[in-house]
Amino acid sequence: MNQTLFYNGTILTMEDGPAPQAVLVEDGVIRAVGALAELDRLAPDAVRRDLSGRTLMPAFLDPHSHLTALASTLDLCPLGSAASFADIARLLLEFQKKRNMPADQWLIGFGYDHNVLAERAQPDRHALDGTFPETPVLISNASGHMGVANSAALKLLNITADTPDPEGGRIGREADGRTPSGYLEENAFIRLASSMPGPSPDQAARNVERAEEIYLSHGITLIQDGLTDTGRYALLSAAHLKTEAVGYADLKNTPELIDRPHIGGYKIFLDGSPQGRTAWMLEPYASNTPDQPDYRGYPIYSDEEVTGFVRTALTQGKQLLAHCNGDAAAAQYIRCCRAAQEETGLKISDIRPVMIHAQLVRREQLEEMKELGIIPSFFAAHLWYWGDVHAENFGPDRAASISPLGWAEELGLPFTLHQDTPVIQPDMLETVWCAVNRVTREGKTLGGALKISPMAALRAVTLHAAYQYSREDILGSIKPGKQADLIVLSADPTAVDPMDIRSIRVLETIHGGKTVWQT
Repeated sequence: MNQTLFYNGTILTMEDGPAPQAVLVEDGVIRAVGALAELDRLAPDAVRRDLSGRTLMPAFLDPHSHLTALASTLDLCPLGSAASFADIARLLLEFQKKRNMPADQWLIGFGYDHNVLAERAQPDRHALDGTFPETPVLISNASGHMGVANSAALKLLNITADTPDPEGGRIGREADGRTPSGYLEENAFIRLASSMPGPSPDQAARNVERAEEIYLSHGITLIQDGLTDTGRYALLSAAHLKTEAVGYADLKNTPELIDRPHIGGYKIFLDGSPQGRTAWMLEPYASNTPDQPDYRGYPIYSDEEVTGFVRTALTQGKQLLAHCNGDAAAAQYIRCCRAAQEETGLKISDIRPVMIHAQLVRREQLEEMKELGIIPSFFAAHLWYWGDVHAENFGPDRAASISPLGWAEELGLPFTLHQDTPVIQPDMLETVWCAVNRVTREGKTLGGALKISPMAALRAVTLHAAYQYSREDILGSIKPGKQADLIVLSADPTAVDPMDIRSIRVLETIHGGKTVWQT
């Protein structure tokens, strides 16, 4: 019998009631919480862990990200630091030279953000052709929803003036309306990116293990692979992970994965990216140009198709995650969940459906979601990373209500928070900071009335996240009988100045009572 007694620090259990003085872990399970003297008597031979004033709390649970996608970026040229088109070309060239890559080998980069580039625009093939006239180059926006191919890549991919736009995607065109510009959006980019050459199977599996270490360093012990196909499932199966990864089968393309081990449900996409102006909106974008005054983004599927997806999940009793950024996409998901419930006579709440991102969801839509039992999982870090861009794209009023956590809290609607990694790093404490402060990079406050408390934000990534996974009985809080997934923090997020939450460090990550990461 292995027993460990944690004491002499702040203990945040996520449960109601006073904070205990100590926590006793036995064989990977929380046995008792309470007064130190009482737990000393209960387990006199336990290994004593003096927290030395630090904070112990439940480990974070990842409500939505892409573990294998993060792994796939680890061998790519990182472009997150690029501040201009010239920077992108320079970073790619340095990467190519450092690795002694031949001129005809694919050169792939990830992570540029057009919103912070000096040009304030998406690159095109011309931004890459001057440096890489022969090398095929493909670069991905940080959102993963769009990217750019140079002329050499377009030729290899056989994308010509006669290539039609795919369903749910767009091929950028030059002034003549036909010649591909190199810019690729949504399904036009995603399908091509998934076909790019990658590392060997062994190296790819090792990259998944490297990616897991990044999650562990941020205190996460349950990791999501938010769009799992056959190849990604093989990677998850081949990797030797210290914790657990849960995949969500691509309902459109690989529904046959649904009954395999470690698959938690299905995933669908209903629209695109708000910072990329592909999120599907009920009203036009505020940043529209005179030639497209009514542009509102666009859907991926018809109502009939989405209702069919929901019906499949509902009749099989499987959870369904739906990517919805714009309020029109949110409306479609709500509408189709209701339709499938009425058609089948089955309660949609029984499968705990999740609206992923829910960036521009309206208050009345949250009310409907509470009625139906749809869980919003908010990408609250949008407030910091793209809040200023959203103010331009949607106007100040709509931008002020992105990630409306305060409304969900007022309605008593359980919600979670995520990072959509690899869009950004899986830094839960940064996300908590964003949810609590709602500040942008330019120092503006977006929707101050929608701020939530540090404790509410922490519950969103622990107790509520466990509920999203239907694991609230075993994860998400420090309570006798639950699995001992814990983290040690350098400070208490509920006690420091709210602006200092982001500087708190994860010092140790514990899974099933065993340390799996330590600073």
